[in-house]
Amino acid sequence: MATATLRPTSDEAMDRAGSLDSRQSRKLALMVAGAWALRMVVVAAIFRDLPDSARHYESFGNEVGWIARSIAWHQGFSSPYFILTGPTALLPPLYPYLLSVIFRVFGVYSASSAFTILTLNSLFSALTCVPIYLAARISFNSRLALYAGWGWAIYPFAIYFSAGRVWEFSLTSLLLTTCFWLALELHFRRPARWLGFGALYGLAGLSNPAVFSLFPVILLLPLWRLWKLRRSAGYGLVGGLFSGGVLRKGLLAAVGMVAVLTPWTVRNYRVLHVICPVRDCFWYEFWSANNGDSSNPTLAWTHPASNPDEMRLYQSQGEIAYIAGKRAMAMEYVTRHPGFFVSLTLRRVVNYWTGFWSLSPRYMRQEPFQLPNVFYCTSLTLLMLIGVRNWWRRDRAAALPYLLSIAIFPLAYYASHPLMDYRQPIEPEIVILVVVGLRAVMARIGWGFEADGPVHESEAAVIFAQMSAPMSVQMEHTFAESYADPFADSGPVIESSASAG
Repeated sequence: MATATLRPTSDEAMDRAGSLDSRQSRKLALMVAGAWALRMVVVAAIFRDLPDSARHYESFGNEVGWIARSIAWHQGFSSPYFILTGPTALLPPLYPYLLSVIFRVFGVYSASSAFTILTLNSLFSALTCVPIYLAARISFNSRLALYAGWGWAIYPFAIYFSAGRVWEFSLTSLLLTTCFWLALELHFRRPARWLGFGALYGLAGLSNPAVFSLFPVILLLPLWRLWKLRRSAGYGLVGGLFSGGVLRKGLLAAVGMVAVLTPWTVRNYRVLHVICPVRDCFWYEFWSANNGDSSNPTLAWTHPASNPDEMRLYQSQGEIAYIAGKRAMAMEYVTRHPGFFVSLTLRRVVNYWTGFWSLSPRYMRQEPFQLPNVFYCTSLTLLMLIGVRNWWRRDRAAALPYLLSIAIFPLAYYASHPLMDYRQPIEPEIVILVVVGLRAVMARIGWGFEADGPVHESEAAVIFAQMSAPMSVQMEHTFAESYADPFADSGPVIESSASAG
């Protein structure tokens, strides 16, 4: 007799792959609660130290806090230094506006505001456990995903930069890691979800525009997988790319991002008369790091907040002219001293991944904890590289997004400031790779992991394999109809099979 088997549509299959059962949900909730509680211990210990008028309240994030103060005082997005200097685009807008709301409710530079800000930062950091877990579960399996999530919960950098610092680190990490996870499971999502994905990425860019360097990678990842699955279904090279709406879905994501960025771009043009999608400070930062002084990766004398001469120059010239002048100075210096620039860039690469800069007595006095930090950062980097090597040998396609993230994102900082602060947006991916490296090391010494063989497939990986398997002749026409129009909802597909009665 003939029987019919209901085969899930692509969207249903992905929803099923991304769903959590009650046991996994409880584990994830416990992970987030534990991470938040650990960070709140640090918050409770330090929040009272933030209000300090003697240092112009610089513990409230320096420029971030000063701009938030201006917004709270109804002076708009302005005055990135303690002195009132007028409109600015030195920083991205998302986090300063968030702080300004807290200032208006709890008071500008108050202890209550300090506690609220650090509590919110800690919550953002704790919630990052969720996309870390979900991304690692798609890439590996639930067991390793659990280790990665708890690794982030107790990760010292994640704790310090969320519970101890007023800046956008934890917010950007949460937004970018969420986008990274979505890219891993966005293959067949309906057009509206691609639009939403682009909008979320635009929001991450308004928190820290450095994340835009990863947008091509994170966008091409799901498009490439969608194209591969369409080719396996019988579409040609060109047909799979164009007829199936692969490019149109990519354009939808780009439209979503541009729609989020446009209002701020318009604001910058109207106020500062320059085309600036998010912020305008790159050439100042580049000059600050490339002016002939290599004594420190961050030079206080180059900053208007620390140098009265630079502050007067910034005030007299205005922000746009000031930055244009720094661009000319930086390019002239690099052109005249290319060898010095290359050697300094290599030092910044080393500093970014090891924390080491110099053993000079002057620098050691400024950074007394450099050597312990070097040991810790170098150990993390070694474990990360072991994880990259181990994973690359097992599954290059799954490892590639992580590898590209850690390879591309730091490039701008290699040319400017290679601080640990500035690698926070990709720290979640680093933690996942460190866990993979630990797994490989423990397997080598026989501590509970298999030494050889593939990583156990996640639920999503199994479904992808089933969906990309060659289909029966009877099903090809149905599949083609389901995906010919990317803007049409596809219903369930019926597989027919015959069996003897």
